[in-house]
Amino acid sequence: MIRNVRFLRWAVGKSFTTGKSTTTAVSSSQWNAGIIAQPSSGIATCSIKPLSAMSSSMNAKHVAGFSIASRQIHTKGERELVEFLAEEIVAEKKASPSATIPTSLNGFAITCNKADVELTKSSEREKVTISFNVNHTVDMEGEEAEATENKPEFSAMKSRPQFEVDIVRGGTTLSFTCSYLPGEAQEGEYNDVFGIDEVSIFQGEWNDKVYAVAGDVLDGYLYDLLMNFLEEKGVSNEFAEKMSDFASTYEHAKYVELLEAISKFTVEKK
Repeated sequence: MIRNVRFLRWAVGKSFTTGKSTTTAVSSSQWNAGIIAQPSSGIATCSIKPLSAMSSSMNAKHVAGFSIASRQIHTKGERELVEFLAEEIVAEKKASPSATIPTSLNGFAITCNKADVELTKSSEREKVTISFNVNHTVDMEGEEAEATENKPEFSAMKSRPQFEVDIVRGGTTLSFTCSYLPGEAQEGEYNDVFGIDEVSIFQGEWNDKVYAVAGDVLDGYLYDLLMNFLEEKGVSNEFAEKMSDFASTYEHAKYVELLEAISKFTVEKK
């Protein structure tokens, strides 16, 4: 199943082998955005139809609808952009992994500010803060999945951001910079989902003078103890998987917002 239209565009024109034959993905030029409408929100929408299903002559009502929506579109490039965005927005919303954005995860409260995300959990002894940014964090999980007889399937697109874990006690912060690791554990094996890139500890606010050590030069046993320490604070491999799922949902929602903003910008009055 294709979860994201951004990946579908990549698939246009590629061939996929099934058990009986080789099929080619439908060209994007064989789809027409159909009837464009411009609601009060200023975001253009349209129905999606293949050209083969379109009648060679549209009725007067449809022609009039297109004309009204096009009055504020001054160039051919703007019109084509609005047509594509209308189709893209509808398809991306259908492909959304979740209809709502969670406000908590495993006891961590989630706060979002544009592309920034912060998860916090406090106790009498300390405060744990996890922060990351979803920009440029989406990749595909592996190569193309095995195609079915009717249509090809593709790997999901996942957000796997680098993240900071700050554990604050009084005025002192123990800080970890972590990243998701590539690959998946094979049957009978155990691999960490994420790893420690850097460790530092400082008083007050962080600055460029704070000393930090890279995770790959730490003593192996010390590295394992620090990973166990993070797990005790709630940052386990299982939690990291759930956080990646949340980041994927949130990044996708911001992508749809971007498309809607571009569409509104293109059709609004100058």
